[in-house]
Amino acid sequence: MTTVLITGASSGIGARAAARFAGRGLTVVGAARSIDAIARLDGVIPIELDLRDEASATHAVAETTRIAGPIDVLVNCAGYGEFGSVEETSLDHARQQLEVNVLGAMALVRAALPGMREAGRGRVVNVSSLAGEFAAPLGGWYHASKFALEALSDSLRGEVRQFGIDVTLVQPSYVATEWHETAMVHLERASARGPYAEMAATMRAYFASPGLARQMSTVDAVAELVVRAALTPKPKTRYRIGPGANLAVALATLLPDRAFDAMTRKQFGYA
Repeated sequence: MTTVLITGASSGIGARAAARFAGRGLTVVGAARSIDAIARLDGVIPIELDLRDEASATHAVAETTRIAGPIDVLVNCAGYGEFGSVEETSLDHARQQLEVNVLGAMALVRAALPGMREAGRGRVVNVSSLAGEFAAPLGGWYHASKFALEALSDSLRGEVRQFGIDVTLVQPSYVATEWHETAMVHLERASARGPYAEMAATMRAYFASPGLARQMSTVDAVAELVVRAALTPKPKTRYRIGPGANLAVALATLLPDRAFDAMTRKQFGYA
């Protein structure tokens, strides 16, 4: 019986993926700061987790192992977007972004790896973003967290292959969740009234546009991709989803930096 520990299981992609794992008859432990919603998911065992606290991550892995046995699959799905200009975003908020999206995820990996090594098998799925491939204005700290997650995943993959453990990334573009609303709240807090206010207003309008809504992937589609990345016998290193996702990465790689900057400004409507 495969045991899955998945973070961010209280809502959005994490909740849908947890339900899908459980629907396949796997033993699923869903982790989040608030577990009330997880408790309502059929077949998912709720466990409290605060990704800003290393001891909480270590405890979550130990409790999962105690309750459900050795962890076969770790899915790092929890995360949020700290939006705002680099200049105006407080370093406290920047640290929290890195703690949740990067350091917390790696704390879980560090805690889970000994058991996976002992078993001679395992899978780590890190839910990243296209934001880990290229950066845009007003999302610097979020992009930084995803760039870091991508780099650590690549390094980790090379390190643990010898133990029968694989590491893969899921890179959604825009997804129809409340993530965007949360990101805009952070943008408002940081940059709505200062020298970047006009740029912030333009970004808010962009995320509220019907055109963007038509480009969003469904939560179910992304959740199904997470499950595939976790369970397929020979996973790809990266799974991208979203209209134009592969093209966007190709353009970021092939275009000169300033040409890509100009294209990004035009996309968001910046001057």
